[in-house]
Amino acid sequence: MKKVIALSLLVPVIALAQHDHGPTMSSADMSAMAAHMEMTPRRAANRADSARAARLVGDLRTAIGKYRDVRVAVDDGYRQFAPQIKEQRIYHFTNYRRAIANAFRFNPEKPTSLLYKKDESGSFVLVGAMFTAPKGYTAEKLDLRVPLSVAQWHKHVNWCLPPRGQNERWTEQRNGRPVFGPLGVSTRVECESAGGRFEKEVFGWMVHANVFASDDPDVIWGDEHKMSGEEMVEHRH
Repeated sequence: MKKVIALSLLVPVIALAQHDHGPTMSSADMSAMAAHMEMTPRRAANRADSARAARLVGDLRTAIGKYRDVRVAVDDGYRQFAPQIKEQRIYHFTNYRRAIANAFRFNPEKPTSLLYKKDESGSFVLVGAMFTAPKGYTAEKLDLRVPLSVAQWHKHVNWCLPPRGQNERWTEQRNGRPVFGPLGVSTRVECESAGGRFEKEVFGWMVHANVFASDDPDVIWGDEHKMSGEEMVEHRH
């Protein structure tokens, strides 16, 4: 129950993260986002991992196909994040009970979140799902859930949050750049000088599985968080 309460209190944070990750981000925004992301390193491809990922995709497609009707998802306990933000690239519908369950046991047929886009008529179209894992998980444990040779898990790190009870400060800027959230300052010193609360790790690990977007594994396991080269903060445990 405590985890559910904590997540509900951080909804504004998640809403910002989801709203700011999009195809029109500037290079400055991409650089800022990289400072707030930790990614698992990519491992060498192999047949066993590819086969395991393919089975996972098949199981997930079968399990969540019924949620093409978003009303069924809502009836099953999935709730939309930040409905007040009308234009999001991806809309997350999260089931808090399944989020807690995924902290203890991975069930590919019961993902933490469902991912939707909107079509031209404004209707929700199911794209896939998001799996989660505890923030203390090592790369080896994450690999047991979804192969690291196929997908990159990501984690939100180094966030500056407004003081408690001051949510109106979320949009605050300095020198034309955000102070708080996924594109804000990224060090404890900068955050505390702005009167904020520094969080080294905001949530746990996450990975998107866009199983209805394509049959191409690069599309299925790719999302707006994916990075490479010097911009990527690798998880090396």
